[in-house]
Amino acid sequence: MIEVNLLPGGGRRAGRRVKLTRFLPRFSGSMPRVDRWTAYAGLAVGMSLLGILWLFFAVAGQAEELEVRIEAAASDSIRLADMIERSQTLQARRDSIARRVEIIQGIDGDRYLWPHVMDEVARALPDFTWMMRLSQVSGGGGDLVFQIDGAAGTYFALTTFMENLEASPFIRGVRLIGSDQTSISGADGAETVVHQFILQASTQEPPAGVIESVPLFGPSVVPPSGEEES
Repeated sequence: MIEVNLLPGGGRRAGRRVKLTRFLPRFSGSMPRVDRWTAYAGLAVGMSLLGILWLFFAVAGQAEELEVRIEAAASDSIRLADMIERSQTLQARRDSIARRVEIIQGIDGDRYLWPHVMDEVARALPDFTWMMRLSQVSGGGGDLVFQIDGAAGTYFALTTFMENLEASPFIRGVRLIGSDQTSISGADGAETVVHQFILQASTQEPPAGVIESVPLFGPSVVPPSGEEES
């Protein structure tokens, strides 16, 4: 026969009752106090997070600014490289033109060598002296060696001719190669004794200031004040 106990707290199962209240937290009238070191740690963590965020945004801004500067520097570098290349091209052209002008000036200077020689020889001729032939022996340019075949009425006239040639700034090394007395017939049939001679000399570069050179390319000549160009 089965028996059922309907009364609370009675019967044989009263010894197995479990008190659940000991597993639940107890709350007093106020909240428990937080440890100050825990609060300091939390505050430090928060400030650290804020500092990290500030550094992140600051570095991001600086990175953008640096990118802008790098792009500007790259653009300037390309522009400067183009300008340098153009400048080098112009410099090369100028050097080439300068070399050509120098060659032209050298050729132009040698072109008037013989007129200078002939002018100096004619200027050095004294009275009673005449020239029969003027020829080139060797060399060229500033080292030209030439020969003069002529005759003089007296030996004193020949000596004067040699001294006048040596005094020229364009001529040096005048020397007598040969001399001989001979007779020539005049218009009236009379015989005249002359001294035939052969001279050799060399050309030289005249000192600075003797020849006034004008460059092919240079500033235009400005007339003195008070004068007008015609």
